[in-house]
Amino acid sequence: MIDFEADNKNVEKMKAYMKNRFVFLGIRAPDRRKLIQGLMKESKTWSLEELTSQILAYYDRNEREYQYVAIDLAQKNVKRLTVNEAQVLIDLIPVKAWWDSVDSLRKVISDFVKLHPEYFSRISQQFEGHEDFWMRRVGINLQLGYREATNLAYLTKMIMNDQTTDEFFIQKAIGWSLREYAKTDMEWVKTFIKRHDLSKLAVREGLKHLAIK
Repeated sequence: MIDFEADNKNVEKMKAYMKNRFVFLGIRAPDRRKLIQGLMKESKTWSLEELTSQILAYYDRNEREYQYVAIDLAQKNVKRLTVNEAQVLIDLIPVKAWWDSVDSLRKVISDFVKLHPEYFSRISQQFEGHEDFWMRRVGINLQLGYREATNLAYLTKMIMNDQTTDEFFIQKAIGWSLREYAKTDMEWVKTFIKRHDLSKLAVREGLKHLAIK
């Protein structure tokens, strides 16, 4: 396993950015990516069992940068993951959860489902009505970038289930999902917002790049 050397000049700034929730070594993302280039290349030769083992081992380490490495490994190998590895990633969402890890794991899971639409129902239903709002955030944003392939019935259900939830990261997610889908069907988003009593935050985010008040 890779062991990073701390870069103390960045530690306090990185901790503050994450609201002092995690221990950091001070390794910036561009530097981390350079340091793990060899690991990423090597990971393509691992069995899926070894890949899963490495992902879990890195995710379990104390410093936040190692959670990022774990997710980088998953993203690098997303095209060869099976639904079993995808489930491992879903189970990691509530672990050491904050927007940085949650949204990065969402991206891997989203990419997997886009590659394997036959698993959409099996995976997406795990987020519906979940007690953990981070899991529901992933469900709301699961289809970012799906464009015409977006399952609007599921998106609508996820938004309406959390329509009045008083949680910043949920309302932000609702707005993000609408803003993203507006790139495909602006009129649908405008109509949806007009027909539903969404939070000011969700509306503001949803209409951010649209010529509408």
